[in-house]
Amino acid sequence: MISRREMLKATGLGLLGASCSGWAPLLADELVAAGQQRRHCVLLWMTGGPTQTDTFDMKPGHANGGEFKEIATNAPGLRFSEHLPKLAGMADRLAVVRGLSTKEGDHGRGTYLMRTGRQPMGPVRFPTIGSALGKELGDDTSGIPSFVSISPYRAFNQAAFGPGFLGPKYAPLTVGATDNFQGNEQDAEGYARLQVDDLQSGVATGRFDKRLQLWDTLQQRFLASRPAAAAVAQDTVYRKAVKLMNSEAARAFDLSAEPEAVRDAYGRGRFGQGCLMARRLIEQGVSFVEVSLGSVAGNSFAWDTHQDNFNAVKALSAELDAGWSMLMQDLADRGLLDSTTILWMGEFGRTPKINDNAGRDHFPAAWTAVLAGGGIAGGQAYGQTSDDGMEVTDGKVDVGDLLATFTTAAGIPAERENISEVGRPIKIAEGTPIAE
Repeated sequence: MISRREMLKATGLGLLGASCSGWAPLLADELVAAGQQRRHCVLLWMTGGPTQTDTFDMKPGHANGGEFKEIATNAPGLRFSEHLPKLAGMADRLAVVRGLSTKEGDHGRGTYLMRTGRQPMGPVRFPTIGSALGKELGDDTSGIPSFVSISPYRAFNQAAFGPGFLGPKYAPLTVGATDNFQGNEQDAEGYARLQVDDLQSGVATGRFDKRLQLWDTLQQRFLASRPAAAAVAQDTVYRKAVKLMNSEAARAFDLSAEPEAVRDAYGRGRFGQGCLMARRLIEQGVSFVEVSLGSVAGNSFAWDTHQDNFNAVKALSAELDAGWSMLMQDLADRGLLDSTTILWMGEFGRTPKINDNAGRDHFPAAWTAVLAGGGIAGGQAYGQTSDDGMEVTDGKVDVGDLLATFTTAAGIPAERENISEVGRPIKIAEGTPIAE
């Protein structure tokens, strides 16, 4: 294994090849000022908490290692699970953060912590990271949504998926959202069905336009007499939907326009088709897209593998490997990968020790996230866990550090502030970017 220190010694470089000394604000300023392509972000959210021991931090030869084998990648010394062969071929663009250590092992609290960077307590309603970065990277004057969330499972914690004090203007446009573990409803061609409710008017265009004019007149009168927060929020949501319906970006949601071979390469499930949709949305200029990987055929509990871990993770890994690798390859082919920063994570990791049901339980003490794409120095693992996987032995980082790295790589300084509903300035991310 190549440690973070060995990697730095060999290269003498940090993220994007810049000096590690004072690089963070300089990098963010340069990315914004360079006048390059608009920046994009992708969050690959693993519902239920993915097992690091069976994906990106294998423990071969130890009893905790389990039945999966590790394989070499195209980055010297970096090894992944045998069930992630396509991602192994792209490891030179991936930075595996193996020293992640957090304090929330409950699904609801862990989901909120990882998606907002804050503990779920106190009076402040913190925004999910997609809303915060969508606000910074998006274009308010266009009809393109700044943040799209595909297949979110929100039952663990609804607030973790919302815009918080930023308000409904920065709420995600959701595709296939569910409060049940994701099903596998298919269309006539056998692909997972992903629909945007906001794009379904159900009436002819002329009739719809007349209804819209009437609604607009009534709405303005209503808001003039009742300028309450709830009324403004409802108006914002409806106007965003109408604006989207009349934009070029609406076509990005129609996956039938893609060749069958391309759709098959991504995978026919919700995650694979979601990754394809993410690519199409980024091409249209959407700033932040998240795609959730929940349940797959034969597995109703997503990554929450308290039992039968290895069969479940094998199936989940197949969807992850196909969808994520194709997303990166397609973005690279279109010249978009260098301007798109990707983060893979869930609410926590899973116990290295295998339980009596051949499963792994909740484990926030020592686990893994992965960064990729634009602004990321790939081909390395940052941090290290013990031989049994139970503790971080080198390069320990918290959620604040992870999100600060994510935002900085995307060109947004983590210390940039928004004012909360109680008048308190709130940084986008509380932490120190991982310079390496």
